Amino acid sequence: MSVDFWVNVGVLAGIYGILTLGSQVNAGFTGLLNFGQAGFMAIGAYGVGVFVVSGGLPLWLAFLLALGLSVAAALVVGLSMLRLRADYFAIVTIAFAEIVRYTLQNSEFSGGNQGLIGFDANWREASGWMSSKLVAIGLGDHQQIPLFLAVWSTLLMLTLLLKILERTPWSRVLRAIREDEEATAALGKNTLSYKLQSLVLAAALAAVAGFFVALDVTYLYPSIFDPTFTFFGYAILLVGGLGSYWGVAVGSILFWSLLEGSRLFETELSATQQASLRFIVVGLLLIVLGRLGPQGIFGSRKEMRARL
Repeated sequence: MSVDFWVNVGVLAGIYGILTLGSQVNAGFTGLLNFGQAGFMAIGAYGVGVFVVSGGLPLWLAFLLALGLSVAAALVVGLSMLRLRADYFAIVTIAFAEIVRYTLQNSEFSGGNQGLIGFDANWREASGWMSSKLVAIGLGDHQQIPLFLAVWSTLLMLTLLLKILERTPWSRVLRAIREDEEATAALGKNTLSYKLQSLVLAAALAAVAGFFVALDVTYLYPSIFDPTFTFFGYAILLVGGLGSYWGVAVGSILFWSLLEGSRLFETELSATQQASLRFIVVGLLLIVLGRLGPQGIFGSRKEMRARL
């Protein structure tokens, strides 16, 4: 079994983990059904690519500017749409993500369907330096290990920061909004402001994930950022458990190990049929998990009863 294969799976799990942390902030703590994370991720990834290729900026500065673009987009979406009812807000955020994708597909600055390339030179230099240091422990030949270490270091750091935030009054207000927004507003809290802050934080996390997607694929094209990104994130959220940041990391590892590990089974089916079968099997297992443990691995059954 190839080490490189599982390293790539780990990179995917880490990237989706960062993305899903944002969904956890929204759905798990604030009660916001934000299905637009793929759009914020695309803004972050393409922002990095365009600022480096067209603007000639260093990678770190391009990342900061792309992060700012994603946050600005979240402010626009939030200020115009957060007053909608929860189900309408979910639909509108899907539409937002698709607008971003089709805009990138038909715009000259993004390369359209031809995509964008040549933005990762700074990362390749840093990755080469890291690989040279890993030679001493026999890991220098695996090119994706530097990215794996960068992704998972970021995921763990962000998780720790969010765990610290979880113990603050700010996070307690978010949970109060999730449980009863009207009662929270009656206590004098500006619920729109708190929901907007939650959405902005989730968009920033999606932009970080988009940055790592750009480094992973090395070639940006719009169809990467279809709604599947967001829906996989929610599947991870359900596996790990709502309201648990550590559950996101564990859920992402389990989800991607199952989804990608199923490629290793040899069958007589065609490649298309086997790909479809993988999703069917994963879907059935998620249904079984939802039936046996609807709160997820780290979720609280008591909290779920309180919500119902």
